[in-house]
Amino acid sequence: QVQLVESGGGLVQAGDSLRLSCAASGRTFSSYAMGWFRQAPGKEREFLAAIIRGGGSTRYADSVKGRFTISRDNTRNMGYLQMNNLKPEDTAVYHCAADQSCHNIVVSNPGSWGQGTQVTVSS
Repeated sequence: QVQLVESGGGLVQAGDSLRLSCAASGRTFSSYAMGWFRQAPGKEREFLAAIIRGGGSTRYADSVKGRFTISRDNTRNMGYLQMNNLKPEDTAVYHCAADQSCHNIVVSNPGSWGQGTQVTVSS
């Protein structure tokens, strides 16, 4: 499995932008698709975005399409989630995930999870 560590969360105001990072180690990162999820208090974990191994194709949940952008840098073993025009309802713990199958990420069943980073958006 690949080990994942998120960073970049924090407290921001509505309308602000934030970029989350996901550092991967332990395995060849370029062999894994990766994705981002979030979980708000009292709610189920929600799929947000996925990107294939080479980065040439992405997929987004309707709730973030047009506001969030997933990307990766395989030379640095890093994944990113750029979040623009943040809203209070985006407040959650954000997790990155990885799997050799992008399908497993899209159906919320990846093999590796990061511990999460808190994002809080004030109104």
